[in-house]
Amino acid sequence: MTDQELELKKEEFLSIYRENITRKGADKLLEYLLSEESDFFTAPASTRYHGAYAGGLLSHSLNVYHNLTDYLARSRCSEVFHMPEYSGESIAICALLHDLCKMNFYSVDFRNAKNEKGVWEKVPYYKIDDRLPYGHGEKSVFMIQFFMHLRKEEAMAIRWHMGFSGPEDPNTIGRALEMYPLAFALHVADMEASYFLEGSV
Repeated sequence: MTDQELELKKEEFLSIYRENITRKGADKLLEYLLSEESDFFTAPASTRYHGAYAGGLLSHSLNVYHNLTDYLARSRCSEVFHMPEYSGESIAICALLHDLCKMNFYSVDFRNAKNEKGVWEKVPYYKIDDRLPYGHGEKSVFMIQFFMHLRKEEAMAIRWHMGFSGPEDPNTIGRALEMYPLAFALHVADMEASYFLEGSV
């Protein structure tokens, strides 16, 4: 991703955030994301799978937002599944912040690899450097609630957005997805972004 592309995505994120997330503390959270203490806008989304590049987390968060918005806009969600209508704020919070746990989670190191000419050289790569070992979805919930309150369904959606690819008891995951449709919708949006839009590098 070029610097210009990264800046455009950052502007898009800020626009969506400011237009939709207005509850108490949202401004303080955004201030933190924009501070030097945070690498949210330049962090990768993973070390070697989807979004393993600078700005990958930002790009992934936007992809999930658009996927979730489109998923919930389907008439099938309300008419057949009888899902409640979620506010633009809830959708933006869940999608844009579901992977907040990946902020300040990766660091750059170097390893030896052969270049196109077969010559060994040092190349950068991302590695996990977890300074707050609190899990994944639950860690995002924990971090968000330092700044603003989450409604129960928002917290559950972010907590369980990994669905059955998480290490928890499948019965617990299934119950959460059944009880909180927003969690299921966020999981689908996340998987669509990871596998259909981003893929591995």
